[in-house]
Amino acid sequence: MFTTIYNNIVSHREAYMKIVIIGAGKIGLSLASCLSQDGNAVTVIDTNPKAVENAVNSYDINGVMGNGVNITVQNDAGVNKSDVLIATTGSDEINMLCCLIAKKLGVKRTVARIRDPEYSRQFILMLDMMGLDFAVNPELESASEMARLLRYPTAISLDTFAKGRVDLAEMIINEDSLLDGVKISELPRVLDNIRLLVCAIQRGDEVIIPNGNSVIKAGDKIHITAGHEQLAAFFNKIGAYTKKLRRVLIIGGGRIAYYLARRLQDSGMTVKIVEKDEKRCLELSEMLPKAEIIHGDGTDQSLLSEIGFSQYDACVAATGIDEENIIISMFAKHCNMSKIITKVSKSTMMDMLQSVGIDTVISPRQMTENLILSYVRALKNTEGSSVITLHKVVDGRVEALEFRVSENSAVVNTPIFELQLKKNLLISCIIRGNNIIIPGGRDVILPGDNVIVTTSNEQLSDLDDILK
Repeated sequence: MFTTIYNNIVSHREAYMKIVIIGAGKIGLSLASCLSQDGNAVTVIDTNPKAVENAVNSYDINGVMGNGVNITVQNDAGVNKSDVLIATTGSDEINMLCCLIAKKLGVKRTVARIRDPEYSRQFILMLDMMGLDFAVNPELESASEMARLLRYPTAISLDTFAKGRVDLAEMIINEDSLLDGVKISELPRVLDNIRLLVCAIQRGDEVIIPNGNSVIKAGDKIHITAGHEQLAAFFNKIGAYTKKLRRVLIIGGGRIAYYLARRLQDSGMTVKIVEKDEKRCLELSEMLPKAEIIHGDGTDQSLLSEIGFSQYDACVAATGIDEENIIISMFAKHCNMSKIITKVSKSTMMDMLQSVGIDTVISPRQMTENLILSYVRALKNTEGSSVITLHKVVDGRVEALEFRVSENSAVVNTPIFELQLKKNLLISCIIRGNNIIIPGGRDVILPGDNVIVTTSNEQLSDLDDILK
């Protein structure tokens, strides 16, 4: 078997971990870039020599040209001496086989992207049988976030921490908002002591990690951490609750539509799916007997009018083509639909969407990257207070990280106001057992707590990194 090895001289440095990524596609390369910037020694494997060469020339990584399921290729990439192997090819079967081989060669941890619903039902069994330590299903994760957003229609994005007990919500401040012109320090009074924390503000191109003197203004996008009940109370207090969503139209019948429809039906919502491929419509009819499946083009205005488009409470544009999703979302906005969710794959589309007023955007690729980055960062310091959840917000310029606090952490048993914290950083939430604490200056972090930190600083891998 002929393989070509591309070495990057800069990569021969003291590294946190040795990581091999199989698949030099968009997700693989984005992970390679982030993990290399974190100080890891990264090697990419791909059958496309041009892709490998471009990756090595563009990033501080090494590359191997060859088939990732081949033992010789994995050995050439140093899998047997690596800490993590990440398989992100377009084939679930190849990803699983790569992980199985890597485990036999001696890699410590394996991560795979797995998308097929049939495999997703057997995740726990597969993790054991196929030598997988961590698996990510981009479409399932995207559908889960969409379902959460349909529960809180006012939020334009919604992430979770502490196994779903703490929400990180994003919303836009309108000119008539109760919060327009309010100082952060005045929020408890204005909100009748609802316990939440504004952990980031986006004002145009400016990103603000706020303090007590920061002022919220109309047009701002604010990011809030709170427990479920407190978040619901907040939306109710500011008059942001709309009527409960009951009828949802999904345009595009791919995997996301299937996962989402199942979740929405379980919560009592009525779901209709429009899909242009007749064979896929028949499959969905069998898989989702309670959903109404329409064979047609979701960009056809006459079809949408025929099925009563404007009568639906929410529209999810989830076709495989970004441009179609944008057109559908713009039409839904023109029809004043209560909630619009747009699936987008290309990161270059994000700014365009904001300029036309489409705010709730789901990127399966970005979700996959965040989940894998969070898992890998957590492996860096298993003895310390390592990352267990990571979300990127404000177009990736701010990270919200959840840490598990160890007994030997430098931040424990000290009031927060006495900690010498780095700039542009905020301790947003403390989870202690069943209690969710929105911290003040006199609160103390204890061993065993989970702590959420919001920061525009990068490369935090341990809770102690928040200190100067």
